[in-house]
Amino acid sequence: MPKVTSVIVPYATYLRVYEPLAAFPEPERSHWARYARRTDRPSYQDELRRALADLAPTPPVAVPVHESEDAFVLDVDGVVCVCPWRTRLRGWLALDELSEELPPPVMDAVLPPVLRRQAAQDYERWLAINPDARPWIRTATWQVPINWFVLVSDDEREYDKGASVGSPPVLRYRTPMVQARRRVARGLRALKEAMDEGPLIDGLMDVGRWLEEFHPRSLVELDYGGLVHAVPAGALEDDHSAADVAEGIAALRRGDGAAAGEVYARLVERWRSVRDLRSAN
Repeated sequence: MPKVTSVIVPYATYLRVYEPLAAFPEPERSHWARYARRTDRPSYQDELRRALADLAPTPPVAVPVHESEDAFVLDVDGVVCVCPWRTRLRGWLALDELSEELPPPVMDAVLPPVLRRQAAQDYERWLAINPDARPWIRTATWQVPINWFVLVSDDEREYDKGASVGSPPVLRYRTPMVQARRRVARGLRALKEAMDEGPLIDGLMDVGRWLEEFHPRSLVELDYGGLVHAVPAGALEDDHSAADVAEGIAALRRGDGAAAGEVYARLVERWRSVRDLRSAN
């Protein structure tokens, strides 16, 4: 049986914020400065493997006991930018989301009530000490939420087929924080002028509030992550969802609701076909 560290753990996508070192207070800034000089930094697959390994014992570890000291690191025009994993905080947040998605009997089977109560109490105590805490990473499974594509442009799309041995495909977008915030504002304005309310508006408002928490010189990354292992190569190469979203918003601005509806239907169908793979065998 292969070790958990030797397998590819797929099907999660990520929205990450990389902040410049100057955004972190001491002593955290010095910690990340030292960390950025390491040559053995783990990947997103390592991060997900560790999370899954916590679920393997009986009873499972719903939330890590200790906060991760790992991060993703990028050099942005000569400035070191860091995206802390914060797996403990994200574990608590994911637990809340899971409780809303799964029926109570299934939830009880996955994570017994006593574990969830303990996790909730731990989170409440932790939050009292860290009231301004927020994650640098958002995660989705079997999809990229449509509102994430509002933040990026097709010009920022990076696609690598991963043709070399041992090199997986990569599909991601990276954009400056200032640009991402501007696109959120423009997208919200167009949506609110076209409709009173809806999940697209709610989701975009939520993402916009989250982005406001970070340094203005940060970098935003939308990464298809492990989902590239589930989507056929041809479909992945042809996936220009950010361009489709931009087209739909442009149609709303000029008052062409029919064209915007066609784009939205195309997007929904594309991502429905991906989510359907979850139940395929």
